[in-house]
Amino acid sequence: MDYLLKDPRSWGLMLAAMLTIMSNATITPSLPGLEAIFADNPRAPLLTRLLITAPSLLVACVAPFAGAMTDRLGRKRPLLIGLVIYAVAGTAGLYLDSLEAILASRLALGLGVAAIMTAQAALVGDYFDGPARGRLMGYQMGATNVGGLVFVTLAGALAATDARLPFAIYGLAALLLPLLAVILPEPDRFSGAVEHAGGSGDSEPGWRMTVTVMTIAAGLTFVIFYAVPTQVPYHLRGIGLEDPRSAGLVMGAMMFAAAIMSVVSGLIRPRLGRIGTPVSGYLSLATGFAGLATGQSLPVAMISTALIGAGLGMCMPTFVTTALNVAPARRRGLVIGLVTASIFLGQFLSPLASQPLVTHLGYSGAFRIGAFAFVALAAALTVTLHRQAGPRSTNPIRRMPAEPGRKS
Repeated sequence: MDYLLKDPRSWGLMLAAMLTIMSNATITPSLPGLEAIFADNPRAPLLTRLLITAPSLLVACVAPFAGAMTDRLGRKRPLLIGLVIYAVAGTAGLYLDSLEAILASRLALGLGVAAIMTAQAALVGDYFDGPARGRLMGYQMGATNVGGLVFVTLAGALAATDARLPFAIYGLAALLLPLLAVILPEPDRFSGAVEHAGGSGDSEPGWRMTVTVMTIAAGLTFVIFYAVPTQVPYHLRGIGLEDPRSAGLVMGAMMFAAAIMSVVSGLIRPRLGRIGTPVSGYLSLATGFAGLATGQSLPVAMISTALIGAGLGMCMPTFVTTALNVAPARRRGLVIGLVTASIFLGQFLSPLASQPLVTHLGYSGAFRIGAFAFVALAAALTVTLHRQAGPRSTNPIRRMPAEPGRKS
């Protein structure tokens, strides 16, 4: 067994990361029901879609600052504060009586997500090194998608009873708070030990440009990808699949495939390289979007979203791991904050980009445009990284630790 899976810190980081995917996708099966509950609100069609991506706006705005704060003040305190905010704001949809109020609570939820995501990702870089870091990022994304599979499927069942019930799932953060407080120690450099990696010698030459490319690629990926959770429930209704459990199954297939591929990506990334791994992921994403554009049944929709999940599972660990690998230790929080902000800004912008396409081209036309966009991104990323760094783009720095224990 991989020693990472015997380390309680690994499991703590995976549990914390699991909350980040819950922040948006958990209430996806509730969207049609919430729109019906608030049918007297003329803005309900747009506002219900924004409930999915509202946390992303706050994360996009504050994640760079949250990351910089973790570089100065430590990782653990922001993580625990984020868990408290997450639990309180996430469950507010159970009792708030207007879409506007629920939207405000979703914005507050974004503050908690920003703190959790930047702190836990920086801890990955602090606790582990070299290939172990890449493997843990794969395990971590796998855990988030297994959690997503469980919680979105559960949310689909709950939404069939009451569209508000899925908001209760966010209370998991309160249960995790005492556990993570115990098993995630503050890294030595924030707890009185000698400052670690104060210079830039531990970074890759040209790291700023590489981080910029990874940040932009991650953001654009999510602008397109998030058409799935925001539009697929309505697309399914349009082809006659009106049961909320159908949306839960389709989203579950995506998350299950993403979980498997995230773990596998850590094994195949050394062979495919920094360019080949996300490009392969983009081609899988394009195929899945094309399937959604042409399919008219639940099995086809599930296969298509599974391909989409597998593609995302190849892309996203690579973007984050590459950013961590090339950046100096003293900048990890800021770098992860920038990547996080880009991801969540893409999520927030997604319905604003996809809804006009749906209006003019229909759901099939919008998904078809998404397929072409991923092919274009694959080509652009290949050309950009080849020009930017040449051989370095496929050989990130790897500092092998002598022992699998905590870095000092």
